[in-house]
Amino acid sequence: MNARQTVLVIDDEAATLTMFRLFLNAYGYTVLTAENGETGLQLARGHRPGIVFTDLKMPGMDGFSVLKEIKKEAPQTEVIVITGHGDMDHVVQALNLEATDFINKPIGRNALDAALKRAEARLANDGAGKTPVEAELSSEVGTIFIRDTLSGRHKEMLTACFDHVLGSECKAVEIRFDHHSAVNGTGIAMLTRLLSNVRSAGKEVRIAGLSENFRTIFDMLGITRIAPCIEITADSDARNDC
Repeated sequence: MNARQTVLVIDDEAATLTMFRLFLNAYGYTVLTAENGETGLQLARGHRPGIVFTDLKMPGMDGFSVLKEIKKEAPQTEVIVITGHGDMDHVVQALNLEATDFINKPIGRNALDAALKRAEARLANDGAGKTPVEAELSSEVGTIFIRDTLSGRHKEMLTACFDHVLGSECKAVEIRFDHHSAVNGTGIAMLTRLLSNVRSAGKEVRIAGLSENFRTIFDMLGITRIAPCIEITADSDARNDC
């Protein structure tokens, strides 16, 4: 069984599992489903799926426990948590436990499609040799590229990039996320501190390319008050406020 083409869905609602199965089968994935955390964890251990969707609120072993066990045993697994609409506190908690993305109920096909594309891109990027965090300077803007799931393991690299642009003559700093990039809880904390340092140094700072899901998180945490979120249009030099 090709792990990259296998998706495990864990949810205690039969209707949600049926919906996932229909959508994922249509996309060509091999689909495994479990109605509780214990069964889901057994399937994860037996099949090593590349992508796991897990509900957070379940009787018995909840999604947080499933997430911790999967990331401990298979850290490269893309674990996407399923949560109720607007339940952002639980999402932040899950990101602190190394979840790489989230999707809200009721599940929409467009949101599912976007989450799968981001997960597949991150899996395909594993070992690709790209520098996960990199700075590039121009006369006006220092751009810091994020090409991975930003986490604590990038602390030295991220700090060095910020120091590089802060020591330059550029007037603005742009944090540019690849379309598949994500941020876990540790990454959010690091980024918030470094963005505040840029503002304190008197430079303009902004964030570009962040997915809609993570813009919601950044809004809730007040990060976009420090660094507004912008979108990059087809013309890479043309940007609009989100």
